[in-house]
Amino acid sequence: MLTVLILLGIVVVLAFWAVGIYNGLVTARNAFKNAFAQIDVQLQRRFDLIPNLVETVKGYLTHERETLEAVIAARGAAVSGLSAAKASPGDPAAMAQLANTQGMLDSALGRLLAVSEAYPDLKANQNMMQLTEELTSTENKVAFARQAFNDSVMAYNNRREVFPSSVVAGMFNFAPAALLEIPPDQQAEVRAAPKVQF
Repeated sequence: MLTVLILLGIVVVLAFWAVGIYNGLVTARNAFKNAFAQIDVQLQRRFDLIPNLVETVKGYLTHERETLEAVIAARGAAVSGLSAAKASPGDPAAMAQLANTQGMLDSALGRLLAVSEAYPDLKANQNMMQLTEELTSTENKVAFARQAFNDSVMAYNNRREVFPSSVVAGMFNFAPAALLEIPPDQQAEVRAAPKVQF
């Protein structure tokens, strides 16, 4: 009888232990999904600023139509990349697509801002100054949100991979989450200062 009670006690302790691990994994997964929602908010703000920036610049950059079209196309691709990532935050393919489209947008915006430096009237335009300030502020917020997301993904992946959590994670199909990183083929271009040539 005592043996049965001891075994029953062990089973109850193990059940509570497994439930605790499962709940910790769910909490960590929800944390990185929430962190991604913050990226979504900032990227949407960024996407909303870009048409205003393009409209402000359009009158000044009559010879730079290709640059404006590149920004508009990159914005469209980035919006699509964000939509795919929102459907499955942490999915490696979705994160790679988002990172790729954001890198293309970063590059196009960098070229637009570099070209705008050559137009003193545009640089002095109040709308341009305000939009540039808002875009810079948003870029900083995106960077902080990306860092928070990557930290949450790392915490989730660590919790998912360490023993004994890995056993529970495997039983309940807790998939690994992917970081939001600049693709290796775009790192040099995104991090380099844009060059202006006339």
